[in-house]
Amino acid sequence: MASTTSLAKRLLLGRPFRSDKLQHTLLPKRIALPVFASDALSSVAYAPDEILLTLSIAGAGAFYISPWITLAVAVVMVTVVASYRQNVHAYPSGGGDYEVATVNLGPRAGLGVGSALLVDYILTVAVSTASGVSNLGSVVPFVAEHKVACAIGAIAILTALNLRGLRESGTAFAIPTYLFIIVIVGMILTGLFRVFVLGQDLQAPSAGLTIAAEEDHLTSFGFAYLLLRTFSSGCAALTGVEAISNGVPAFKPPKSKNAATTLMLLGGIAIVMLVGIVLLARVTNLQFVEDPDLQIVSAPDGYVQKTVTTQLAETVFGQGFLLYVVGAVTALILFLAANTAFNGFPVLGSILAQDRYLPRQFHTRGDRLAFSNGIVFLAIAAMVLVVAFQAEVTRLIQLYIVGVFVSFTLSQGGMIRHWNRLLRTQRDPERRRRMIRSRAINTFGMCLTGAVLIIVLVTKFLLGAWIAIAAMVVIYALMLAIRRHYNRVAQELEPTDERPILPSRNHAVVLVSKVHQPTLRAVAYAQATRPDSLTAVTVNVDDKDTRAIQEEWERRQIPVPLTVVDSPYREITRPIIDFVKGIRRGSPRDVVTVFVPEYVVGRWWENLLHNQSALRIKGRLLFEPGVMVTSVPWQLRSSQDRDLDRMDRGLSRTPARGPRTRAAEPEPTPPADTPADSR
Repeated sequence: MASTTSLAKRLLLGRPFRSDKLQHTLLPKRIALPVFASDALSSVAYAPDEILLTLSIAGAGAFYISPWITLAVAVVMVTVVASYRQNVHAYPSGGGDYEVATVNLGPRAGLGVGSALLVDYILTVAVSTASGVSNLGSVVPFVAEHKVACAIGAIAILTALNLRGLRESGTAFAIPTYLFIIVIVGMILTGLFRVFVLGQDLQAPSAGLTIAAEEDHLTSFGFAYLLLRTFSSGCAALTGVEAISNGVPAFKPPKSKNAATTLMLLGGIAIVMLVGIVLLARVTNLQFVEDPDLQIVSAPDGYVQKTVTTQLAETVFGQGFLLYVVGAVTALILFLAANTAFNGFPVLGSILAQDRYLPRQFHTRGDRLAFSNGIVFLAIAAMVLVVAFQAEVTRLIQLYIVGVFVSFTLSQGGMIRHWNRLLRTQRDPERRRRMIRSRAINTFGMCLTGAVLIIVLVTKFLLGAWIAIAAMVVIYALMLAIRRHYNRVAQELEPTDERPILPSRNHAVVLVSKVHQPTLRAVAYAQATRPDSLTAVTVNVDDKDTRAIQEEWERRQIPVPLTVVDSPYREITRPIIDFVKGIRRGSPRDVVTVFVPEYVVGRWWENLLHNQSALRIKGRLLFEPGVMVTSVPWQLRSSQDRDLDRMDRGLSRTPARGPRTRAAEPEPTPPADTPADSR
């Protein structure tokens, strides 16, 4: 009979996969598109909002610039997509920007890219779920009233879906993603057809509102700064493009070709939807402001500003069923957009862990062959951000896209060095022409993304981008510290050419709390090891108890001397440590083996009632050089009720933590964590 915890895990995650079934998780293009492109596609649901609300600072008259800002964002999108198509062909192993920067610019540059991407993936989950809650709240008031709780619930559901495995989550996300594309493109085409072909005068619900500018008299410099800030906000539409380069191993063969095709489809669809929404917003005179309470003059009683997509749906389809379809599908795709990060973050974390920059647990696959630890860590970090910023998209968006443009720029710089290195040895004219063309694309991409990065830093630093930058610096330093630790441990454990020196003598010590069966077994086992000397030790905390132990020891005629160590302050651990140290003090080449009688219990709460004193002693003895600690178990009746077959099955499913192909250093020996006998 499975335990309640095990049964719940199987219901939520499904049966575990065998390691040789990894091919089951590989994705065809039709599934890979919604899995890896949902973030970039869904950004059209909040990028237009950010463009319009930033322009609203200068008043409604500035909205006419929105199509030009959108075209500039589209140019950057085309450039980035073209650049990353070179990446996936050159580096199909799944390292993405991290691998490109590490191989071509050095480990420090690669680590900088890794820290930037880790932060950006966390923000992707937080921003996408917060935006999804805002869109759903536009049509469902209950969601708007409980934004934080709904966002956390969405992240929890995404976590469970991804823990089931890549293929299953991809199938779950395919239908909503394709439905979102059909609904949004259908809304754009219907609206433009009614305006330009049928000649209808479509007006958005907010078209008649009077907008007051936050800044009435912007100087030329101030207006230019506003345009740059608007452009940087609109560039949020580019987030998620890099996820495909990190996820190439998840594609079915030919991996690079399928990834490049999916990347091109992603860019084309995202540009069409982004430009279409902003254009439709302009022809319907839609207005969207940063602060409705201050900027909307004489707003109707109870007026609530709806998102851009919800306003357009109401304008094109009216108050009918299709309005709710648009709102629901938009909210759903935004929730699922976080799936891009749930696929990218664990893979990147696994690669960083393999290179010893993150704890090795991030490299471990779970029951369903997913990187479970990375998925859970990402979910917790995103939930913390959602709670800290109260699921407000406008506040979260200021932290966004800094990391992704750092990785864009460094990655393209690495690709330039990659092509330069190949061109030095390549003599085939046709291949050289292809390499020169690819280098030109990456060079233009580096210049453009570098310029965008500068704009983002200048316009968003004081608005919150500094938080993301600080997080990148902290993660960068933390990963360096982890790498130094692993290197130091590996160096300490490296075998030398010297032959091991055998100990001169082995002194055995048996800890005694009472004269009972566990103690007698420990004494017998210690005798069987044939040490050079053997003594039993008890600590005199209570004179009456100590005399009883001595009397029972003599009555049973146990052929091992019993040593009583006084403890005037009723402490147990320190007297035993001092006694063991005293044995070794005479000869450093001697070793001391301490035998600890130990109860084996069957219920978790029994551990709280037993073994606590010995657990402390064992933990302290592990730090003493030349001291070996041996646990001698005594199984209580409750331990016989344990289902050992089920325990064995559970342990066999636990991922092995042995040596990996890329990590030559041995695993550090973990401290003993099994409790021992207590007083």
